[in-house]
Amino acid sequence: MVEASGLKSGMVVMLEGELHCVASAGYHAGGGQHGSAVFARVRILKTGHIRELRLHPGDRIEEVALDHKEMEYLYADGVSFYFMDPDTFEQISLPSEIMGAYEKFLQPNMRIPVALYEGEPVSIAFPPAVELSVASAPPGLHEHATSTFKTATLENGMEVLVPQFIKEGDTVRIEVASGKYLERVRRETRT
Repeated sequence: MVEASGLKSGMVVMLEGELHCVASAGYHAGGGQHGSAVFARVRILKTGHIRELRLHPGDRIEEVALDHKEMEYLYADGVSFYFMDPDTFEQISLPSEIMGAYEKFLQPNMRIPVALYEGEPVSIAFPPAVELSVASAPPGLHEHATSTFKTATLENGMEVLVPQFIKEGDTVRIEVASGKYLERVRRETRT
């Protein structure tokens, strides 16, 4: 159990029988007739919905420790996403609501940490950035111009703005949360 005043971003807590991940928490020292309070934004792990809570600093909340297991993404059938444990070959499914914006970044055979609660999958711990290859990109306007961007199509069908020097076949790093270009991934060439 943890007091509401001790809530931190990233913690997983049990509220009303459902698992919630704390997105943000802040303490407000009240004044006058209003007592102090903790304001927290939590995301329901099962549905992805955000709730805003106002708690008393002394309220006790059950903190939950999740197990993380790296699993291999197999396929999706429109309703669920299927993952396999590479050690036991056991398959699990996660509802599409949990995947949300991560769906477009999933690649077959990609290994992703899956969060488990009492052996049941509840969410995924997607990496902050992924590497994708450029499927098509128009030629650059100027060879060394880096202040202007052009639209490139990635291997997953997503269009993203990239610098002029990016060409077809390059591998780029994309931020998952925003879908923005971060950098070109340089591959070492061996002779």
